[in-house]
Amino acid sequence: MSKPRFRPVFTPAGGAVLIAALIIFIRSMLARNAYEIILSSAALFFMLILGIIGVWKSRKLAAMNPGWKLPFPMTANAGEQSLVSGLEGHIPLFFRLHFVVRGRFFPAGACAGSNNKRRFPRGGCPVFAQTSVSRGETSAQLSLDFPISGIFQGEGFCRLRDIFGFFSFPCEAPQRRIAKIRSAPCFGKDLYINAQSGAEDKRNKTTTDEERYYMREYTPGDRFRDINWKSSEKIDALVTRISPDNQEKVSRIEIYLRNYGYSDKPSLESLWMLDRAKARLSWFLCKLIGHSSFVFTVRAAQGSWEIDDSETLDAFLEDLAGLSFSPPQNETNVFSAANAGELYIFSTACDIGLNGYILACNPRPVSLFLVQPSDNKRVSEFETLRKTDFPAKGVVPFPRWFAGKKINQMGANASRAEMIYTEIKL
Repeated sequence: MSKPRFRPVFTPAGGAVLIAALIIFIRSMLARNAYEIILSSAALFFMLILGIIGVWKSRKLAAMNPGWKLPFPMTANAGEQSLVSGLEGHIPLFFRLHFVVRGRFFPAGACAGSNNKRRFPRGGCPVFAQTSVSRGETSAQLSLDFPISGIFQGEGFCRLRDIFGFFSFPCEAPQRRIAKIRSAPCFGKDLYINAQSGAEDKRNKTTTDEERYYMREYTPGDRFRDINWKSSEKIDALVTRISPDNQEKVSRIEIYLRNYGYSDKPSLESLWMLDRAKARLSWFLCKLIGHSSFVFTVRAAQGSWEIDDSETLDAFLEDLAGLSFSPPQNETNVFSAANAGELYIFSTACDIGLNGYILACNPRPVSLFLVQPSDNKRVSEFETLRKTDFPAKGVVPFPRWFAGKKINQMGANASRAEMIYTEIKL
């Protein structure tokens, strides 16, 4: 367990008033100015009373166990509210109970990870948010929002503060939270899907009677979930259970998210393009997941996923939110060479190896979704991210984002291509 951090009970304003009152009191005593002695003594006495009440009440509130519930899933620019409940306890006059959140936000999951020596890993944007609890209420809504997708790691805790802004007393131990922020939705054009790749038989069991199934020896390519493990254990060989009923063809759609780019201190423009590529991929999958004959194989720089229903899609979208850039690399076809169906690629203008990979896929047809920086003179539709959205949502942006290097547009020779344009504004 990490050691508890020391948090001063004086706010900056309270510390300034205390120092000023002490200076005036000492000077008035030396000058024997009765008027200044009375004023400074009254200020010090008033702060002493507030401090005693605050210390006494904060210790009583230490037994409080509030619940901090983040919305799931969390989506960027959604304006969602977090619920803080269980704020029970009598609050003295001239005091208010506040719930404070501090942490780090890692856009596109860049540099996020665990570190035992620090509360939060380095590299993220500092985050600060708070809300106050109305008198007589036991719950409150906390606004915690983010401009783009990524990972948030933070802690929430209660503070007892006076309405004059002099003191801030801790009430309970911090609660740690880690949340993945999904991309804000985007809406693209409907696309005709040529589902010719990886056609396979999908056999659904229509009865619980095991006699309706026959067995055969396992062959490479059979699904692992069809293996009869009990029978295989008896004869010391793998056998597969096959049903002659209710056969239907399932088409495998292969998707490649090429999240290659500037992995070391990426610019805000590159992060925004990666976010839009994720959003377009999410829209693509959500649009087609209801089709019972589609199975999606999604590959990225960090791994691969198989999606065949809404549950596996939801799990993939959570992983997608935390995917960051990987260093550029040259590669051959990462999918089966025997598969001649259409390949769907989602990429950004940061992917310097994109054209080489498309050439390596020849003659396989490729549908490309490419996110590029906009050119206002020739582009009429683009998605905009404002730098001021970060401080407006309690996220401190990196200074280097305000002077980042411009990313140039790139061309690609794909069978079909859809360009998504982005823009960064102040």
